Parts: sequence; C-alpha cells; structure tokens
Amino acid sequence: MARDNLKNKKGDTENLFARAEEFLQIFKKGAEFTQELLKENERLRFRILKLQEEVKALKKGAANPDVEELRRRVKELEREKEELLRRFKEVEEENKDFAAKYVEVEEENNTLANLYVASYQLHSTLDFHEVLQIIMEIIINLIGAEIFAILLLDEKTRKLNAVAAEGVELEDIPPISPGEGIIGEAAEKGENYLCQSIGPFRIFDPEKPIAAIPLKIKDKTIGVIAIYKLLQQKERFTDLDRELFTLLAGHAATAIFSARLYSESERKLSTFQGFIELLTKD
Repeated sequence: MARDNLKNKKGDTENLFARAEEFLQIFKKGAEFTQELLKENERLRFRILKLQEEVKALKKGAANPDVEELRRRVKELEREKEELLRRFKEVEEENKDFAAKYVEVEEENNTLANLYVASYQLHSTLDFHEVLQIIMEIIINLIGAEIFAILLLDEKTRKLNAVAAEGVELEDIPPISPGEGIIGEAAEKGENYLCQSIGPFRIFDPEKPIAAIPLKIKDKTIGVIAIYKLLQQKERFTDLDRELFTLLAGHAATAIFSARLYSESERKLSTFQGFIELLTKD
C-alpha cells in the first residue's frame, strides 16, 4: 500500500515537472515572440522617424538626391515646354504671315493677269471711243472705282477736258489748266496723286479727287484719270493700287495716243481723198 502511494507520488511529481517544462517552453516561445515584436516595433519606429525626417526635408527643401533630381528634371521639362510653346506661337504667327502673303500674292497675280488681258483688249483696237470704253471697264473692274473721269489735254486750248466719265455727267467737270488744283498739278508734274487717308464719300467735288493718275507718253502728259469714289470703302491705297495705277496709266496713254493718231490720219486721209476727187472730177 505504502509502495503504491510512493509510486503515485512519484508519478504526480513527474507530471508536475512535465507540466512545468511545458509551461517553461511556452514561456520561452512567448518571450521570443515578444522579442520579435519589440524588434519589429523598433524597426517600424525607425522607419517612421526616417519618413518623418524625409517629409520635413521635403518641406524645408532639403537635399534628397532622388527628390532633388526629380525636381531639377521637372524644372527642365517646364522650361522646355515654355520654349516649345513660345516657338509654337512664333511658328503660328509666321504661318499666318505666310498665309496672308500668299493671299496677297495671289490677288496681285490675279489682278496683273486681268490687267494683261485688259491691256491686250486695249491695244486690239484703234477706235478712239472703243479705247475709252475699255479703259473705263478696266477702272471699274480692276481698280473698283465708282465715280471717275478721263480728262485729255487739248493742245490748242491747253486745257484738260473730260472726255469720259462714270457716275457723274461730263458737264459737271469743268476744263482744268495744267498746274491748277490736284488734277492740274498731277498733269503738270507727271506724278500720281493718291489721297493718304480716304474718308467716307459725302458730295462730289470735281476739284477734290481721291486719286489723279497722269497719262504719259515718255515725259509728255496727254491726260489724267481722276477718281472720286471707290466701290469698296478703303482707308488708304495699297502698294498694289499704286503699281496698278502706274501700269494702267502707261497702257491707257499709249492706246489713247495711238487711237488719236489713227483718227487724225484717217480724217486727213479722208480729206485728201475728197480733195483729190474734187481735182480729178473734171
């Protein structure tokens, strides 16, 4: 009996040691786990501190190599973008200028081509009245004049007389002496007169044209084209208008001079033929 009790006590002691050992192992594992948690917590705290320092450095603009490189690159890209935008605007303006120049050149080419066709028609006849009619059509269609007159110099009276007009009666334009007023000065000097600033048309005044273009054969003026109103309101005459006036004046003067000579020769020939017929009639 006593032996059984001793065995039982020994068994209980062994169980107690076994449980104590088991508890000790659990405690060791708990301690190791706690140490790992403490280490991880310390590592996280260190990372947080580092991140906080980086945030502070960013706020203060501190030199973080990666961040500073990115900032530098961003600034370079911004400068490149601004430069590209500036250059793009310059190119855009250049394109607008080129487009405007292209339209202007096209208009000049069309006008000069039309003038070439008109001048061909102008020199295709020697009839004085037909020549005047063609000149008037050129002034209306190419120059765009609404009110104008063609004045020719009378060699006998030395007066500029209106021989054709549009938008006004011939009687409304009195004879003008060379050197008298705008038209007379243009005839005497042989230089184009173009109004610097074209205001709105109010009332017809024969002494105040907006343009006076002398018709010249070399240095001799045979007449003047006087323009008083344009079909389309302009603020000023352009370089194309000046060139067109000069070309028109040259062609018109030549055609008028040739037609006049032809008419005079025809009239003289007719007179001579009549005279000869009278002499040879008997």
